[in-house]
Amino acid sequence: MSRGSSIIPDEAAFSDFRRQCFSMDNWYSKYDKNGMEVWVQATPANTQGNKNVPKVHKIKCRMAINDVSAATMFDVLHDGQYRKKWDPTMLESYDIARLSPNADVGYYSWICPTPLKNRDVVTLRSWQVTENDYVIINFSVKHPKHGPRKDLVRAISLLTGYLIRPTGPNSCYFTYLSQADPKGSLPKWVVNKASQVLAPKVMKCVHKAGQNYQEWKEQNSPDQKPWLYPEQSTLTMMDPAELVMQRAESLENVDESLSQDCQENEDSS
Repeated sequence: MSRGSSIIPDEAAFSDFRRQCFSMDNWYSKYDKNGMEVWVQATPANTQGNKNVPKVHKIKCRMAINDVSAATMFDVLHDGQYRKKWDPTMLESYDIARLSPNADVGYYSWICPTPLKNRDVVTLRSWQVTENDYVIINFSVKHPKHGPRKDLVRAISLLTGYLIRPTGPNSCYFTYLSQADPKGSLPKWVVNKASQVLAPKVMKCVHKAGQNYQEWKEQNSPDQKPWLYPEQSTLTMMDPAELVMQRAESLENVDESLSQDCQENEDSS
């Protein structure tokens, strides 16, 4: 899946994502409290030491939501205008182009805590709506006109996505699964530990956004939902053949040790 139309996830890719969301094989619990569960996938013993196996963990979070419908949570994740209202870490976010009725490519950058450099990603996003659930998956791609910027560290989404399954007319199970590499010079153990702490916070933030979405949407183009109605999209169509999957090893590791040393000196003074 490196070039051409095959880069767009097919039915097998969505099925595999669902399988990962529900599977408990090689996953171990890190958090289970107040309806929120967090698991980390164990690295199989036969792959340890293999340089081709990513060192960043795959993390999975599941939240039982009892006051927001699955459809609303799906809308919240898609609505770029609304994200500006609820995402406090976002620097910039926009859709670049459409690839198909249920796939696009987009840009997102976010604020990182001092002394780290801010990050950005370019990802291919695809989604699927069935009678049983809503699924969104994304992964990093190279875009010919949106390469790495000097003022930001280009991060990598190996696989990130959401599975939203209704449990009632106004309730759902909300699952987030991700394997992402923030690049830079952060030790992978720091990345893995931080993801276990940050993921539940992100889930709670999205849940709160879901609680307030309907009221906001009623005042902001209530009938405009191009993720459900492709004919509403104003994005330019792009040939998927122009995109290539972004591999982590092809990006430069930016040295952030200097900024960390400076911060430590300031803290000790």
